[in-house]
Amino acid sequence: MAKDKSIFTCSECGGTSPKWLGRCPSCSAWNTLVESVAEAPSRNRYQSLAKSQPVATLSEIEASEVDRQPTGIEELDRVLGGGIVAGGVVLIGGDPGIGKSTLLLQALDALSRTLPALYVTGEESGAQVALRSRRLGLDGSRVRVLAEINLEKIVATLAAEQPAVCVIDSIQTVYSEQLTSAPGSVAQVRECAAQLTRIAKSSGTSIVFVGHVTKEGALAGPRVLEHIVDTVLYFEGDTHSSFRLVRAIKNRFGAVNEIGVFAMTEKGLKGVANPSAIFLSTHGDPVAGSCVLVTLEGTRPMLVEVQALVDGGGPSPRRLSVGLERDRLAMMLAVLHRHAGIASFDQDVFVNAVGGVRISEPAADLAVMLAIQSSLRARALPRGFIAFGEVGLAGEVRPAPRGQERLKEAAKLGFSVAVVPKANAPKKPIEGLTLHVVERIEEAIDLARSL
Repeated sequence: MAKDKSIFTCSECGGTSPKWLGRCPSCSAWNTLVESVAEAPSRNRYQSLAKSQPVATLSEIEASEVDRQPTGIEELDRVLGGGIVAGGVVLIGGDPGIGKSTLLLQALDALSRTLPALYVTGEESGAQVALRSRRLGLDGSRVRVLAEINLEKIVATLAAEQPAVCVIDSIQTVYSEQLTSAPGSVAQVRECAAQLTRIAKSSGTSIVFVGHVTKEGALAGPRVLEHIVDTVLYFEGDTHSSFRLVRAIKNRFGAVNEIGVFAMTEKGLKGVANPSAIFLSTHGDPVAGSCVLVTLEGTRPMLVEVQALVDGGGPSPRRLSVGLERDRLAMMLAVLHRHAGIASFDQDVFVNAVGGVRISEPAADLAVMLAIQSSLRARALPRGFIAFGEVGLAGEVRPAPRGQERLKEAAKLGFSVAVVPKANAPKKPIEGLTLHVVERIEEAIDLARSL
């Protein structure tokens, strides 16, 4: 009997090689080639995701705004851009036990009151899903449940049930009989996701995939999985903390970089209406090395406390940041030394964003620098103090986008003193907020010392 021909597939990009190589020839990633059985091409596997249409002029094509169905969970709707879109495909990933299945079961239960909803589980039995729904207090839930991992049976069930919303938990457990490779392999994940996406686009059923993540935190399987779907959501947060963040990385029907904040309770995940309260420490008195920043997550301004600790480091000082880029911290220390005369080359410098939030925008520069100088001098910044602004290598303080909204959010939460770039100064004074505008980092440092 002839031996099946083997092929080596890259788990990162999906590229193939006839023999094993340490480095993928397509994307140059190391140790990503996995052996699988070469598949014979099938006649109907490579259909287009959209129905074929004649060539038309773009301005003559009729197009209307997509209708959205709210999920009943306000924070999830914010991340999705307003709700579930008919025929849309959503991929949600996160660490094990962080709450993906819990959140989706809650959302499906709310949707099932007005729409037919189907929950396909490949990792649990129907009884386990029912037990979880009882724990969450979802008594009398109308969600239909199917415990199945065979793609062809799932497709037949979708045709029979015709749900408006379907959750596949998870896509890595589903396999197609047309392929001989094991569930979770690159070929199976790619094929099953493409088949289900084709059904979603043709029938109008909204499908949500739950995806596993690798130890680096990226979604497992081929990267083409993220290209196929319409929306990619990531669950963030420490499993030891009660707070979770859901962040949109890709969204064809809404804004990206929106976040939803949830608190894990005994009755499941609850949306947090005022996330700034999570990321602010409750100090009795102002402490040295602490500065509050107004950051922007999507369309939402949030107040986050940035803490810095500067300590004697000896001949090889450490630079460590949690929630901020380490390379940017090194750059800020160099700017402080060159333009503000604050030397820390013999000091350990640790910077942390409170609450586990990840700050990626450069508008955090000014707050981080003020926190570092506060810790170095062991002098606390005044109560009710906030700052934001980008600092360049020449020492100039550049404006941050949507500064007016940031200042209004800070004033609403009771902050009274703000140091901001000159270009972000509002035309009309904001009630209860004393503004100090700066153009250079040395001005900001001198102002913080005088306060």
